[in-house]
Amino acid sequence: MTFSLPSFAADILALFDERGVVLAEVAVLQPADPFLDMAGEDLRRRIFLTESETGEALCLRPEFTIPVCRDHIASQAGTPRRYGYLGQVFRQRREGGAEFLQAGIEDLGEADTAQADARSVADAHALLSRVLPRVPLAVTLGDQRVFEAVLAALGLPRGWQKRLARAFGNGAQLGAALDDLANPAPRGPGNGAVAALIAGGDRDGLAGHVAELMEAAGLSASAGRTPQEIAQRLIEKAELKSVRLSQEAFDALKRFLAIRAPLEDAPAALAAFAAGAGVSLGAALDLFSTRVQAIAAHGLPQGAILYDAGFGRPLDYYTGLVFEIRAEDGSQPLAGGGRYDRLLTMLGAKKPIPGVGFSVWLDRIAALRGAALRGQP
Repeated sequence: MTFSLPSFAADILALFDERGVVLAEVAVLQPADPFLDMAGEDLRRRIFLTESETGEALCLRPEFTIPVCRDHIASQAGTPRRYGYLGQVFRQRREGGAEFLQAGIEDLGEADTAQADARSVADAHALLSRVLPRVPLAVTLGDQRVFEAVLAALGLPRGWQKRLARAFGNGAQLGAALDDLANPAPRGPGNGAVAALIAGGDRDGLAGHVAELMEAAGLSASAGRTPQEIAQRLIEKAELKSVRLSQEAFDALKRFLAIRAPLEDAPAALAAFAAGAGVSLGAALDLFSTRVQAIAAHGLPQGAILYDAGFGRPLDYYTGLVFEIRAEDGSQPLAGGGRYDRLLTMLGAKKPIPGVGFSVWLDRIAALRGAALRGQP
């Protein structure tokens, strides 16, 4: 498959070379299951699915992180190792077209989490600054690990912690979850067979019943969540309906999600929240503070990075740092990334391999460059 690279692609490849990044080549056609199992709900809905001659579910690559990680595992390459990429990805119902170009860096196996996180943010900022030299940039940073530490510290039941953690990065889902937490809906009678299986906690029986319903409706079990996953989710939802959070804990959670501060002030803001709520964020806050210092050492512009406690990115595999970079007056992200320490193990690595990375959207960069050349704001 051929495609035309933008004129600034050489600048991106030069940055890769300067920073010791190995250029990765990954296949356009990928196994679909890793994306269906590990990507966020929005991405799962946008995948172009097909099948191999043997019936294996395949897809056109919708992003590069999972394919790069799979190829790293298959190659049995040592770590730490840094991969760069520049190529096409494919997503349905995308404004600007279903085929577009992404570039990015995946940083695998670096044991110093704070330093690797800081380098990822700095590399993304440096790449955009190089190809958009006159465009002021704004970085928004969040932290999945801090969010999960807050949920645990406030004493939420494990089921609620999992639901809220899954919703982090999706404002509508998180808002709905918080509404349910504040005002649990009474259980309705529901479908008789389904209700009975849920009430009995019969996951296997419920999964079998869901599979029968999907087959009767002509739905493929490979096109989204499996019957087992749907059954698990239904039982979890039923269990969660009986939970009520104290008003004090609920108010503390809302105060946390409202925190927005320049990154250099964020550790103090989080410490003040923890003290006021009477909780400890422990190692999550320690790592956050160390990362702030590491990012500052890269010399990014003061005030260019905002910490938003409610900010996440809609991919299920993130475990810590998450960030996006936009033009100061722009509405669309130009770059986005984060940490994914569990992903490689889930993809089959024999031992844990930490990872962090980012992608940039080249069509959005090209549009901004074109506007700058025409003298438009």
